[in-house]
Amino acid sequence: LSGREKGPFAISPVRIVKAEEKPAGFHARFDSKGKKYIYKIKNTPDVDIFVRNYVYHVNGRLDADAMRLAAVALKGTHDFKSFEASGGTERETTVRTIYDIGITGPGEDGMMQLHVSGDGFLYNMVRIITGTLVDVGCGRIRAEDMPEIIAAKDRTKAGHTAPPYGLYLAEVYY
Repeated sequence: LSGREKGPFAISPVRIVKAEEKPAGFHARFDSKGKKYIYKIKNTPDVDIFVRNYVYHVNGRLDADAMRLAAVALKGTHDFKSFEASGGTERETTVRTIYDIGITGPGEDGMMQLHVSGDGFLYNMVRIITGTLVDVGCGRIRAEDMPEIIAAKDRTKAGHTAPPYGLYLAEVYY
């Protein structure tokens, strides 16, 4: 077990829910059929010090409906070059399929969650999608511009890269 707690109160940050034998050549990363990520956004005027390292705190009102409208354009098979981190390893293809994308909240506590599942993701793709949707929610990007951002295949057309805290790998599909 790792983490801060020791002894009988220790709780592992990772939980095994199922195990099965795989062939000798199996690769956990390259044999997956897809993944699901959750990105947590806390939209409140004040920073909650107890969750500050686990959520992306956004001060200022976010228009969740505009964010949902923009997210719809991301669903399906597209060239996601606009959502790939600059300067990374050149990929054979930047075409990916997003099976499902949705935004829940905000609740009374200001918590919002972006759920996105797909056949694979480019480096920082979920963080750039999140940053772009936050920019839509803040009014810096129009929801209606999302198809043009995708079609541009240009990283400078998408929004900012959201910080790493708040991003969770929820599931891997095999």
